[in-house]
Amino acid sequence: MRTLAVVGGGVIGSAVAWSAAAAGWEVTIFDPAPGSGASWVAGGMLAPLSEGWPGEQAPLEFGAASLERWPEFGARLAAVTGVPVFVADETLTVALDAADAADLRTIADFVGSYGHRLELLDRAGVRAAEPGLARTARAGLLAPTEPAVDNRILVDALRQGCEQSGVHMRVEAVDNLADLEFDRIVLATGAAAARLWPGLAVHPLKGEILRLRHRPGAPPPPHRVIRARVHGRPIYLVPRADGIVVGATQYEAGFDTAVTVAGVRDLIADAEAVLPALGEYELTEASAGSRPATPDNLPLIGRLSERVVVAAGHGRNGILGVPLTVDAVLALLADDVLPEAKAADPQRFSAQTSPLVSGAAFFTGAAPSAGGNR
Repeated sequence: MRTLAVVGGGVIGSAVAWSAAAAGWEVTIFDPAPGSGASWVAGGMLAPLSEGWPGEQAPLEFGAASLERWPEFGARLAAVTGVPVFVADETLTVALDAADAADLRTIADFVGSYGHRLELLDRAGVRAAEPGLARTARAGLLAPTEPAVDNRILVDALRQGCEQSGVHMRVEAVDNLADLEFDRIVLATGAAAARLWPGLAVHPLKGEILRLRHRPGAPPPPHRVIRARVHGRPIYLVPRADGIVVGATQYEAGFDTAVTVAGVRDLIADAEAVLPALGEYELTEASAGSRPATPDNLPLIGRLSERVVVAAGHGRNGILGVPLTVDAVLALLADDVLPEAKAADPQRFSAQTSPLVSGAAFFTGAAPSAGGNR
């Protein structure tokens, strides 16, 4: 039987391992703390259409292709583990001022030109869809095909799937890929991928996120994912069975994952501007993670050498990108290329160096759409 080492036990690595085992590989995951990184600190939005922006065609097409795969992937995972992962069926982006309302029209026109349906709502339409939102919301953009998943339920479900499929788990770090005596290796360590393959164009981008619990007597959470921009800062609210996830800040801080007072303050203030009843909820957790960002907001999925395949750099869209990444990696392991993932080939940047040669990762800015930890 062919042997496969998956370095990284987050949602990307675990999903690849689970699916590769089903395809006949003998799989071993290496991770000193499986599922504890950015996969655990995420909102779980699947919203490539709502984040569409002119000039970002490739990220839109990649995200839309992965979104199309999510219903089947989620159903397959639920069938194996008995665990449903979805927590919302739609995404509603709201505008609090005229400039943001104009941006929603820009997004609708751009995404619509690629055949994806988004619905513009006026003030009354927003109130009818989500009565608990602030009355200052003057317009909305409804994405009826953009759901959300509970990232922590997903992490646990993938762990169960791996266990049931016979995937071996080694709770240890890998210092050198050359030390792994396996037929193939998948590098899926997120923002830390460049540590094992210097020169990879992936860079950590810090994001803080809050988890709020619904208290008796408080208004219920929204039924949909709610996204907005407040004072130029992106904010999102994702429903959970027991409350809401609020995220996310986004700034350069290396691999620092300390939660800051300023980050929590801004998230709460911006979230209350969108959902005034939020102040009645219980703050149960504030956490931060390192998003694996790339210069063009596309992940790195492709062959680095005869044995090594990379699947990293998903940025804000790690949860969204799971199904397409799995299909793309399995194709690469079969010496094929998935057409929908060609734009994510890591060779699109400057020539990749070998793990024995030093290099530099880098990052540039993102499109002006509301984003955050996924």
